[in-house]
Amino acid sequence: MLIDALTYPLNACKDVHTFWGKLDSGADATMGLAASVRPFFTAARFARTPQPTLVIVAGEESAADFARTLSAYVGDNRVLRFFERKDYPTASTPVDVHAVACRLQALHALVESRECIVVASSRALMRLMGPVRSRFYLPLTFTAGMDVQSGSGERTIASFEAATEELVACGYLNTGELSGPGTFCVGGGTIDVWPGNLSYPVRIDFFGDEVDEIRRIVPATGQTIARIDKVDIYPLREYMPDRAALDRARRILFDPDTTDPVLRESLEALEGGVYNEAADALLPYLYAHLATLGDFLPSDALSVLVEPRSLIDDALHAAEALSSLPVEHTRFVEDLICPPAKLDFGKNQRCTYQSIMRVASSVDAEIPVKRTEVAGDPEKLFGRLISLTQADFTVVFSAPSYRAREDMKLAFVERGLSIVDLANADADTVPARLRRGVVNVVEADIPLGLIIPKAKIALISLSDTQGATAIRHHRRVDITEITFPFNPGDYVVHAAHGIAFFRDVVRQEVGGSLRDYLLLEYAEGDKLYVPVEQLDRVTRYVGPEGSSPRLTRLNTSDWSRAMGRARKASKKLAFDLVDVYTRRSAVSGFQYSADTPWMRQMEEDFPYQETPDQLAAIADVKADMRSARPMDRLICGDVGFGKTEVALRAAFKATQDGKQVMVLCPTTILAQQHYTTFKDRFEEYGVTVEVLSRFRSSSEQAAALSGFAQGTVDVLVGTHRLLSRDVNPHDLGLVIIDEEQRFGVGHKEQLKNLRESIDVLTLSATPIPRTMQMSLSGVRDMSLIMTPPDDRKPIKVHVGEWDPDVVSDAIRRELARNGQVYYVSNRVRTIDDAVARVGQAAGEARIGVAHGQMSKEQLEQVMEEFAAGEIDVLVATTIIESGIDNPHTNTLIIEDSQRLGLAQMYQLKGRVGRSSLQAYAYFMFPENVPLTEEATARLEAVGEYQELGSGMKVAMRDLEIRGAGSMLGAEQSGNMSAVGFDLFAQMLTEAVRATREGRADTLHDLPPALSDITVNVPDHTYIPEEYVPDADARVLAYRRVASADTPEVVDGIADELCARYGAAPRAAQNFFAKARIKARAHQMGVTAVSIVAGKLNIEPIAQPPASLGTDIRRARGRYIVQSKKLQIPLTYFSYDDEHPLIEAIDAFIATLRAN
Repeated sequence: MLIDALTYPLNACKDVHTFWGKLDSGADATMGLAASVRPFFTAARFARTPQPTLVIVAGEESAADFARTLSAYVGDNRVLRFFERKDYPTASTPVDVHAVACRLQALHALVESRECIVVASSRALMRLMGPVRSRFYLPLTFTAGMDVQSGSGERTIASFEAATEELVACGYLNTGELSGPGTFCVGGGTIDVWPGNLSYPVRIDFFGDEVDEIRRIVPATGQTIARIDKVDIYPLREYMPDRAALDRARRILFDPDTTDPVLRESLEALEGGVYNEAADALLPYLYAHLATLGDFLPSDALSVLVEPRSLIDDALHAAEALSSLPVEHTRFVEDLICPPAKLDFGKNQRCTYQSIMRVASSVDAEIPVKRTEVAGDPEKLFGRLISLTQADFTVVFSAPSYRAREDMKLAFVERGLSIVDLANADADTVPARLRRGVVNVVEADIPLGLIIPKAKIALISLSDTQGATAIRHHRRVDITEITFPFNPGDYVVHAAHGIAFFRDVVRQEVGGSLRDYLLLEYAEGDKLYVPVEQLDRVTRYVGPEGSSPRLTRLNTSDWSRAMGRARKASKKLAFDLVDVYTRRSAVSGFQYSADTPWMRQMEEDFPYQETPDQLAAIADVKADMRSARPMDRLICGDVGFGKTEVALRAAFKATQDGKQVMVLCPTTILAQQHYTTFKDRFEEYGVTVEVLSRFRSSSEQAAALSGFAQGTVDVLVGTHRLLSRDVNPHDLGLVIIDEEQRFGVGHKEQLKNLRESIDVLTLSATPIPRTMQMSLSGVRDMSLIMTPPDDRKPIKVHVGEWDPDVVSDAIRRELARNGQVYYVSNRVRTIDDAVARVGQAAGEARIGVAHGQMSKEQLEQVMEEFAAGEIDVLVATTIIESGIDNPHTNTLIIEDSQRLGLAQMYQLKGRVGRSSLQAYAYFMFPENVPLTEEATARLEAVGEYQELGSGMKVAMRDLEIRGAGSMLGAEQSGNMSAVGFDLFAQMLTEAVRATREGRADTLHDLPPALSDITVNVPDHTYIPEEYVPDADARVLAYRRVASADTPEVVDGIADELCARYGAAPRAAQNFFAKARIKARAHQMGVTAVSIVAGKLNIEPIAQPPASLGTDIRRARGRYIVQSKKLQIPLTYFSYDDEHPLIEAIDAFIATLRAN
């Protein structure tokens, strides 16, 4: 591991060598050390000298942070928590079974002298426990393949029946079905139990008194996730009284006149094997001497005390908090708590870390630590790395993200930095010594960057840069691709002023400068002129029913009240979403190894050139699989853009590490096609692929299930049948879900349970609203594939009434180029009539029929004949919607298309045009049949979105047509109606971010926006009608520029307009220069760039470098330290009609940022 390689340069430091040498001799040692680096030094010492280690810090939150950081260095399996118990006899707080089980797991590890680190707060040590000799901490151990007695470890279990009795004795409840940690249920020869020390339940199958197998299962369904060899189930009580202990308590409590009746009742219940809520209060009566954590430490353990003075303070505060509770809740507490003055930190060797500010001469070593100070600007990072490598430091740069890591490596090389790439090195192949004077690039996550001058070590994390990674830009997702378009005549929402009617774009002269404004009309005829630079504050109104909203009254509290309610709702929803994310993050998933030679060979077998987006998505998926957190990624890409190839590579990578894969498809035909695709690609590499579908006989399905359970089948493809209870994989690692929007609510709940524990990869061309919303709010990871294959052409779409002449021409044109046709008629009972219509339109065509009510043999035969070219026109229901790939089929005709949903029509359209030939899609509806408003909108949208890569836009348009009410649930419908979907989604995204960062209480009324930056430079700044005549196109350009957060994005938009409309006139050039100024200000943290009284004012800004300062002072410019404002007279700038002032200011700010 990385920490092992860092112990060498640390040990080479004289002060560290002295400190560690004293510990090696068995003596106590003290070090003056900054708080931020203490976990690192603890981990380094442990890596150098593994031994049982107890770390004691002040406060539970600090203990959690310390443990989290330690885990990043030494691994989760080496770090245990000894939690504070917050429950007491007769108090209303329930027992936290997870906390108790983890405490006992930590005790057991220490008593056994295991090489681990236990982290505890001093207040957690105050709760007294049974004596060490009572061995209450021993787990119930079950080992697969052994009889229950032989495999039960130190706590003997005699038989299957005894196992259930032991679970009850350990505090587990037999609830009939699993209802959370600490519960179990029995069925036949099976015990399902949710251990308090684990985040998942297990199923223990017995064959008589032998443990046949142990499986990790999904709580709701009992479906197997993986098989495990052994499970330790820790008790949920911190004492286990024997007969002698009960007799002792009976003697003490014998006299009813002098003892508490509650205690006597609890003792009688306990003698009968029942623990009631006051049972813990018996502890002082059961044993003469109670124990604290210090009593369990072995002689070879090391106690690490972090700020000893603070430890006592923490315990005193905890004692004070207990004394302030109502007497009825604490009547038995005093005898269960160790007084702070008597806390036992162990009688073994101690290592103490103290603040450098507090210590005098009593320390054995003092190690100053510096901050990395690379935040905010990439040049700071490069400058820091250059100086560190030149000083011959051991420099480590951590970037867990593959794409960011590749960007940074290229940037390092471009700036002359030597790098050593250790990102793909396994734990066993990381060199024992890292090279000095180079940048060692690693994938391992470094929790916090630090520089240790004495040891000449520098650890810098990508997170330390806070945005410095934007050095090379991948193709961005345009804001207009994930929000609703709006044009004059639409209802819009201004984040600060409310819902209005967008009347038009108007030009106004203000202070001698011409600018474009949006004219918004509010209730009672009020008008508001919004500068186009503030378009990032304006969104299209889309409500729950897609209906017209009520306009806001300006200068009233109506809008502030609506925003307040929406803000409160977004906070609550954010907590719920983050809870799902946190539960998933808390579970340690399987970390896949680096790519094998077989993996690279399989990738080279791909016969096509991958698109840039496809490669980026593959890199994202691989990075997810190599991380400790279970993957939950959505691949959103248009039909035929290569999502399946991403899934193939993920599945193959999983099989290379011995894991199994399930591929879940919405239809039988798609399952059959995926089976063929996976089998063809994987077969030569010895990867076994099977399918569960009605195309397979019962015996074939049984064989596939048996092979999947035994581990001989690596990849199993199927429909929702895969979610059945009888599908029990041997070692499941990855679930791939194709077209998740096609699955029902019940199936989605099962998938939700899977997500918390194993890797899940979802593919979709038109993601369902909930999926899309979770991705856009940052809770769920998303990769977009929006670049089409090189030879792909947009499908030509015709929308109109059914016309036999049009149908005839379409079929005959396709047959003339030896192609095939899909003809969709979605009613089985009238499909024969459709066949007759096709026969009349093109009598020479060979016609086949496919629908879901056909037998598997008939359906299979038709599809084989169609694939072989023996059928010219396939008349089918929407059974062809999902995944039928046939490059010879390039004409699609749909009758009664008004009955289909927009996403469904878009999916069907994607069945053609999968080659370099021009494809055609005809969406037809009956003549003389009035269309509903929604049907008309859907058909218009199909005709509108003809360009390649429109899947996300179609999903947004579908949401707009149907209304956004079901997006976040009925309880959020009113809040969404009040502010519109787009604004509510922005608020939710910000709330999710704040919740994850622990600052939910600091949320502002409005989400942050680029328009918060003021740029006031007098000049004509607009896009003239003569340049871009179409008003809708101008509004789109204004929207994109308003959200452009880097100068490169602004330049990209300007280049697009130049390519389409020619050279930009002066007003448009000024407009883009102003946008670049705002983008640069955003990158620099500047909030205002304005001209006042003949001077340019920039604030707040760091003091300019000396190279610029001389010139600025000569021009009588000045820097005001108190307000961090830079003032420069306009005489400093050189400008004329050809090169106006606004461009000169843009160039100056670019120079400021570069320096």
